[in-house]
Amino acid sequence: MNSTMIITSALIVCFFALMIGIGVRSRKHATDVNGFVLGSRSVGPWLSAFAFGTSYFSAVIFVGYAGQFGWNFGLASTWIGLGNAFIGSLLAWSVLGRRTRIMTQAIGSKTMPDFFGARYKSKGLKIAASIITFVFLIPYTASLFNGLSRLFSMAYNGIDYSVCVIVMSVLTGIYVLIGGYMATALNDFIQGLIMLGGIAAVILAVLKANGGLLAATHSLAMVEGAKGWDGAGAFSSFLGPDPLFLLFVVILTSLGTWGLPQMVGKFYAIKNEDSIKKGTVISTIFAIVVAGGCYFLGGFGRLFSDVIEVDAATGKPVGGFDSIIPTMLSTLSPVLIAVVIVLVLSASMSTLSSLVLTSGSTVTLDLIAPLRKKEMSEKSKMLTMRLLIVVFIVISATIAIFQVNSKSEITKYIAQMMGVSWGALAGAFLAPFLYGLYWKKTTKAAVVVSFIYGVGLEIIQLLLAFGVFSFPQGSFLADVVFKTSLHSGSFAMVGGLIIVPIVSLITKKTLPQGTDKMFKCYNDTKTVGITDSLGE
Repeated sequence: MNSTMIITSALIVCFFALMIGIGVRSRKHATDVNGFVLGSRSVGPWLSAFAFGTSYFSAVIFVGYAGQFGWNFGLASTWIGLGNAFIGSLLAWSVLGRRTRIMTQAIGSKTMPDFFGARYKSKGLKIAASIITFVFLIPYTASLFNGLSRLFSMAYNGIDYSVCVIVMSVLTGIYVLIGGYMATALNDFIQGLIMLGGIAAVILAVLKANGGLLAATHSLAMVEGAKGWDGAGAFSSFLGPDPLFLLFVVILTSLGTWGLPQMVGKFYAIKNEDSIKKGTVISTIFAIVVAGGCYFLGGFGRLFSDVIEVDAATGKPVGGFDSIIPTMLSTLSPVLIAVVIVLVLSASMSTLSSLVLTSGSTVTLDLIAPLRKKEMSEKSKMLTMRLLIVVFIVISATIAIFQVNSKSEITKYIAQMMGVSWGALAGAFLAPFLYGLYWKKTTKAAVVVSFIYGVGLEIIQLLLAFGVFSFPQGSFLADVVFKTSLHSGSFAMVGGLIIVPIVSLITKKTLPQGTDKMFKCYNDTKTVGITDSLGE
């Protein structure tokens, strides 16, 4: 057993022990549905902000996106992290935070599908939203495991990746099942601290290995190979070699958080007005460090071309983009490699716990409960949610293991499904949720159209990937809208924001009743007696 394996094992054992301990301690908060799903709406700013951030940034970002976009855009990929911070965190908290917390409590909503059902007075919308959530969260959850395989093979040479997936799944399931949302939030805080410290340490180590920031940037400026770029300098330029594609990436990865059930759910649970203000600042700083740091680190990937095997014909890494970050990190000390392993575990487990809690609660409260003739008791709901959480974890872990170990053509479909999950969820939900919070005249018909448009666009993307049909080369649809799932996902979200108000104005007859009463919750005033003044 080498030093890297020993240090990594010691840190992982301590990490898992702490996670389980927090889960056991949090069990008192998970005695009813409100406590299990929302932490009794009493979560403070630090826990809420870190829960939001750690659910946002997973191993997919650190290993996959940072490697891919850092290789394609160079240092300009840092704009993606800054977009995540200022659009995906700061603006999301400012625009959605307060109104989501107030409105959801006023209408008694515990999940995003529940919000659609109560806000638009439609059981059908509630069920449809829960089905969309179920279908697209499963592949998204499975994708979390992908970034772990190469890192663990680097630290534990010879140990099957399946073992890592199973251990991580079991331990995440334990603390979520025992402690519910509060255990998830507390663990997210610890995991967030690990991510902050780990990212900073790795960036400093990588820069030091390349002679410091100025020397590393100068070396990157000497790299040639950007398509359509005359000479060197593309990968150290302000906007990189492909600014338009960079914009699509920023939109999808930043604006997408506004419509994801597991992200918006963090606003449901926050404690009070003051917590929202503080949480906005904390969440933004966290995102700047973690997201900005990840993409900034990935931007230096091409400096490691001496150890990263590159296909001369395509200019891409032979082992795929997921191999870039692990190869960069393999040159670090055993202690830093161990820190990175725990960092990626933290990022993955925090997002996994949020996703399975969202999935289990949504299917139980918004799909099973409404379809049952007899009303479910509190105890029955709690049992069903816990069982479904186990089911979601097992399915996603099985998919992840199958995809890594199998050479079957099915793995291509799984990968494509993962790619469109974010776009389908955000494309369907973002616009009706946002307008539902701010505009009384949003209609049920507009929500239906948004669901169909967002999901429909991503289904077309899947069919194109599978070769069912194709658009003519050189057309706007082929070269822009459906060029990649990042493009179609961006069009799904932005298009929804345009479609919902237009359809709402055309379909006024489907306007739900009682919206004026709902919106009064934003202007409630409370009168209290004065106990510390004698008056004039």
